[in-house]
Amino acid sequence: MKKYFLLLAAIFTLSIANAQWKQTNLDSISCNALIAQGNNIFAGQSGLPEYGAGVYLTVDNGNNWTAVDSGLTDQSVHTLTINGNNIFAGTDSSVYISSNNGSTWNKANTGIENAIVCTLSTNGSNIYAGTLAYNGYHGVYLSTNNGNNWTAINSGLPNKDICSLAIKGNYIFAGAGDGHVYVTSNGGNSWVSTSNTLPPSTGVPALAVSGNNIFAGTIKGLYSSSDNGASWVIADSGITDTTFIYSILVNGAYIFVGTYGDVDGVYMSSDSGVSWTAINDGLANTITYRSIFTLAMNDNYLFAGVFSHGVWKYPLSDLVGVNENTINNIVSIYPNPTKNNLTIETNANQEQRFEIINIIGQTVYTNSINKKAIVNTSAFANGVYILKLYSDKETIVRKFIKE
Repeated sequence: MKKYFLLLAAIFTLSIANAQWKQTNLDSISCNALIAQGNNIFAGQSGLPEYGAGVYLTVDNGNNWTAVDSGLTDQSVHTLTINGNNIFAGTDSSVYISSNNGSTWNKANTGIENAIVCTLSTNGSNIYAGTLAYNGYHGVYLSTNNGNNWTAINSGLPNKDICSLAIKGNYIFAGAGDGHVYVTSNGGNSWVSTSNTLPPSTGVPALAVSGNNIFAGTIKGLYSSSDNGASWVIADSGITDTTFIYSILVNGAYIFVGTYGDVDGVYMSSDSGVSWTAINDGLANTITYRSIFTLAMNDNYLFAGVFSHGVWKYPLSDLVGVNENTINNIVSIYPNPTKNNLTIETNANQEQRFEIINIIGQTVYTNSINKKAIVNTSAFANGVYILKLYSDKETIVRKFIKE
């Protein structure tokens, strides 16, 4: 049986030399919203209907897209969210709901009629909508009955143009058009600004929660807070200074951001935003191709909605790798790819702990090894995995594939 030997460094980085972004067949108009549900990827686009606005669905990683917009009378779609079997779309004038994968849509907007809905977020059975100040509607609205009714929860919210929302336990964060992040911990009965340490800005288009941290994308960079917004620190080392962060996606231990500009694009962090690596190969160096409005992920690809150029995809299998340097501890794993059993061998003279992590950062297996260990991988989903082997001096990282 062939063994695969590799002398590994203790540094976990990205290996993207041969990877490329590729444009999917949904290749026109601005994609404002992407959301994944299993094998289904939904894209919300804006513009004139005759040029491809509305909602589209792919079940084959973007090779083919189908318009799913029957009943969607307003096809300028700004945001999408999923709650159970229901998909919600926020548009220029309403909220719509579909319970059949977008085949048909109905208005779900009592109490929020004729509102410009910029962002939607869910938390259990609660659905939150952020709107622009227009037609008498503004601020944040809540529905507790699948969008049948909406109630304003804006007490103490000084700015009513809401660009982004994020939920963390009892805390609701709202990114506003005045560049502030507002927070409530009592269901919207009162809101306070958390932005004393954020730079002056004209908008917060993206918010996301990763573990104990809340991330805010602003026109002057990316910031994070570990104390529910009481203080913020810059979190964009490796991203161009003062870059306009337009979108954020959190998936397990990984954070992805999309920027707006002509020299940036998509960045990834696997260390809670301490450092970032650009993943832009294949994106043209122009403002239209590097302006990332939205991000989503399934088991195989990272998807990006690009200004004026539809949806692009990047293979997840190319996002994981290691730097290779000589160290004293030699590790071999085999077979690779594996189907049922993975053998791990090391020349270390002491017992070591190891864990196996899937591509979205979830730990799927932990154990210890003394020279040799065999892991039954038959129940693992097919895909790319990371083996991390720990000692008191180093962490060794190895990639393998489950078939």
